[in-house]
Amino acid sequence: MKLTELRGIGERRAKDFAKLGITTTEQLIRYYPRNYLDMTSRSSVRDVVHNEMALVACKLVYVEPLRTKGKHKVVRALLEQGPDNFTAVWFNQPYMAEKLTPGDYLFYGRVQNYYDRISLVNPTFERLDANNRLKGLVPVYPLRSGIPQWLVRDGVRRALGAETPASLIPVPLQQKYRLMPLREAFRKIHLPASMREMQAAAERLAAEEYFALIAAFRLIKGDRTQARTNRYSVTAEEVGAFERRFPFTFTDGQKAAVRDIFGSLKSPVRMNRLLQGDVGSGKTAVALTGIFMAVKSGYQAVYLSPTEVLAAQNYAVLRRTFPDYRVGYLAGASTAKEKREIKEALARGEIDILCGTHAVLQADVRFARLAFCVCDEQHRFGVAQRNLLSEKGGDPDILVMSATPIPRTLSLIFYGDLDVTTIPDKPAERIPVSTSIIPPRKYDDMFVWIRGEVRKGRQAYFVCPKIEDDEGEATAAEELYEKLRTQLPEIRFGLLHGRMREKEKDATMSAFKRKEIDALVATTVIEVGVDVPDATVMVIYDADRFGLSQLHQLRGRVGRGAEKSYCFLLTESNSETALERLRILRSTSDGFALAEKDLELRGSGDFLGTRQSGKFLSEIKNLRYTTEAIFLAKKLVDEAFERRLDADKIRLAAMEKYESLKDVVLN
Repeated sequence: MKLTELRGIGERRAKDFAKLGITTTEQLIRYYPRNYLDMTSRSSVRDVVHNEMALVACKLVYVEPLRTKGKHKVVRALLEQGPDNFTAVWFNQPYMAEKLTPGDYLFYGRVQNYYDRISLVNPTFERLDANNRLKGLVPVYPLRSGIPQWLVRDGVRRALGAETPASLIPVPLQQKYRLMPLREAFRKIHLPASMREMQAAAERLAAEEYFALIAAFRLIKGDRTQARTNRYSVTAEEVGAFERRFPFTFTDGQKAAVRDIFGSLKSPVRMNRLLQGDVGSGKTAVALTGIFMAVKSGYQAVYLSPTEVLAAQNYAVLRRTFPDYRVGYLAGASTAKEKREIKEALARGEIDILCGTHAVLQADVRFARLAFCVCDEQHRFGVAQRNLLSEKGGDPDILVMSATPIPRTLSLIFYGDLDVTTIPDKPAERIPVSTSIIPPRKYDDMFVWIRGEVRKGRQAYFVCPKIEDDEGEATAAEELYEKLRTQLPEIRFGLLHGRMREKEKDATMSAFKRKEIDALVATTVIEVGVDVPDATVMVIYDADRFGLSQLHQLRGRVGRGAEKSYCFLLTESNSETALERLRILRSTSDGFALAEKDLELRGSGDFLGTRQSGKFLSEIKNLRYTTEAIFLAKKLVDEAFERRLDADKIRLAAMEKYESLKDVVLN
């Protein structure tokens, strides 16, 4: 039902909720808290560790006039807690100045403590007065545009009393596995009596969401066993001879992966395989060997890359690797004449291997005898796009490559319909990257050392978590770029972030590869797979804010050449938990071990996130749940499909929710 049908929510309040993407009671019920305030656990601000979150009871004394600092509007309030004076500061939230008046408050936020100058950054707050009814565990919701917490809390209470979304899990399975009723789970996630109660509710709600997601995977992908139409004549001896062309010896993992692909291409069933391996494990060489199996058998092959920078890089590799075959290139930046000539040559069968970007998927790109497709993991080619390729050539074999190590537990669930090949080892000649944790007092020494590396012809990355520092919590790429240019004027800097146009990003990366740029300041948009051998330094700001797997991927951008490489993890955190995670990264270069540890430390919700699952899990990103919720959902889906329980209901609901996302489902 619409929010305006709830008592107490008129058109004005409905517009406020619409800013959060909430227009119905069901959406409001599914708007989960990002945190909880334990009203019995208040802190002395003087005792809080730097960069930790805290609930502080204090007196607001004075609100300073609104100030502008660079691009930011800043609101600052002066606070007192006993003998201690400190401040609260909000970035780009000018409306805060009108909402705050002197009096007693509860503030909740991140404590910054620089040389005994204490401040709370972007805290939420509650007025403490005779009418304050907050007690026990109080939900804290993600907000924007000046919407107060009390408005969401009140709206959620009203929505919970009005209706509850029905469970998609068949009733017999709910009873068999003694699942908490969905109505109870919604109430306990918003109004928990204890953290234990909240955790149980989060597990139940996560299982519900994963049930729909995994069911949609099953329905979208359908029957994976399709009969083979392409017959490969290549022999094992020819494949072995091709392997020996490379200037290095294949590892045992690479050899096993090649055997898997060869076996699939000789089987009566079309191949649909995920090839995953750690940074530097040699996935590209394995993919090239698969392409050889196709062209040696008289077929065409295609290598799809996510960006033109990577496509151009792969095109050069293909031309070197296949001098006896005709290799073509097709990308958005190709001229009209180049595109026309490539398309005509492809249709006539005059090109054996095509390297390109999404431009390859256009309707007028036709192959004479396409049989083998390599898809980069970042492309996230889905069923719809795979079907486009299948229409261009008679059901080609598909090899999807993943550069991000996926924990075995999650791989079994989300890619269970794929043949999964993992390359567990790395080439022996790969030089390990030296990893160090750098506190602020050592930043200047690090910069002196980096100057020396650049003078030697080396290149560096400087990575930070966010583009803009709206929350005052993370170093901003744009501000860091300007700061470093001033601090290190002898170094030529470039800037790369997600808000840049694709052509701008490609131009910057190309300049970096050509050594026209010495150092690149970037967010996490740095392309996985971009090979810049002279990049030997990786500096990661606010490293404690990244997951282990993401840090490992960033570290993998260096150490790709013959010189020793270094990764510096910059952190101002004194949190033992955060520092322990960084020590784990420093101690190992095993991406799969780190992925499993990341899953254990941060939970499956954080591990998957939107980066790995697109929009699939956006509704439950704030929930904290274990992998057991995912395993349970997988078990429930398997049993529901086997017993054909509520088949039509599941199909309609799951497909309605996820069919629009099929293009980002790995196949």
